[in-house]
Amino acid sequence: MTALTRRNLLKAGAAAVPAIALSAGPAHATTAGPLATGTVPASLAGFDKVVQTFMTEREISCGQLAMTKHGKLVMARGYGTYAPPTKAYILARVTPTSLFRIASLSKSITSAAIMRLVQDGKLSLGAPVTTLLGLSATADPRMDQVTVLRLMQHLGGWNRDTSKDPLWIDHTIAAALDVPLPIGHDDIIAYRNARPLDHDPGTRMYYSNYGYMLLGRIIAKVSGRSYEDYVKQAILAPVGITRMRLGRSLRSEMSASEVSYTSKYTNKSVVDGSGQVVPFPYGGFNMPNQDANGGWIASAVDMVRYARIFDAAGPVLNANSLATIMARPEIGESGDGWWYGCGWYARQVPGNLNTWHSGGMPGTHTYLARLQNGWTYSFLFNRREEEGSLDFDTLDDQMNRTPVNGSWPTTDLFPQYGF
Repeated sequence: MTALTRRNLLKAGAAAVPAIALSAGPAHATTAGPLATGTVPASLAGFDKVVQTFMTEREISCGQLAMTKHGKLVMARGYGTYAPPTKAYILARVTPTSLFRIASLSKSITSAAIMRLVQDGKLSLGAPVTTLLGLSATADPRMDQVTVLRLMQHLGGWNRDTSKDPLWIDHTIAAALDVPLPIGHDDIIAYRNARPLDHDPGTRMYYSNYGYMLLGRIIAKVSGRSYEDYVKQAILAPVGITRMRLGRSLRSEMSASEVSYTSKYTNKSVVDGSGQVVPFPYGGFNMPNQDANGGWIASAVDMVRYARIFDAAGPVLNANSLATIMARPEIGESGDGWWYGCGWYARQVPGNLNTWHSGGMPGTHTYLARLQNGWTYSFLFNRREEEGSLDFDTLDDQMNRTPVNGSWPTTDLFPQYGF
């Protein structure tokens, strides 16, 4: 079967997972692998084994996998730190409803909120960000060409490889503006808006966390509510999701049901001016500033439930909104046939549209994919690629090469795991 790795999704189409036999390993946890919790039907045990093996080989301490078929939750697993064979203790327990930072999976949430405002007649996709947020175009007159839609499609005119990502240079911004840490959204905007764009808006796609941060400010301005409150009320509540929320920077501020995050790197604290060197996931970056571009926490179960919003018109988005989100941008497809819609990468395959997104920040790697034949899955981990040793594309490849042992389950597990 053709692999559906992020690499290959960007390069080629892929077939659906076939329902053929597989001799799968045990679905229960052992002392030689992650301590698994949750539910895995026998026919899907091969997927469970793939994730457990991947985590064991790379010593990843916390993970989750959730899968739906035609909107029904058919698998929900949490994977905690494995106990070495000679020991009998648990270092971390992860359930299917434990919370993880989901990083850039947050972008499709922000796009959905924007489209809901458009759908309700409160916002126009063609509105310039300068008008909506009262931003000056003095530093670059092309700012007037940066529209809401271009922000959602990463066509705003910023290139972080050229001018750096302003969501990740807190010390630089604080020094330039002569303000104390922690900086906030207004400081980030003041710093970036005083500098010219890197290219003409609408001409080239360069991934922009800053553009999505601006979308969060537009949502708050137009709705009259905080970004988080509006998303919870307009996007999550209609589909019964209550666990998801914005994350915090420090370990002491985290939710009791949130996992711990692991990174080899440290950074000077950005949450205060102490200059203290801290673990990168805990104060090495400002989590609240990441809100609209990467700040949500959720479980994999939450993510596959949320993804059902995009399967068909419903209580959140109508058919026109869904079509706009998935439409090709004004620059068209890439040379390899994929495009970035609004918060989703997309590729047309025979009879279906594959959509997906990944996310990463220090201590976090996430993935969510909606593929052919109604199959959606999400995995979340508490480590990211740092030195080329984890190779998450390998996991994508293995997941999509794993066949179902018989038939897909038909029992819906969503009621079992709450929201």
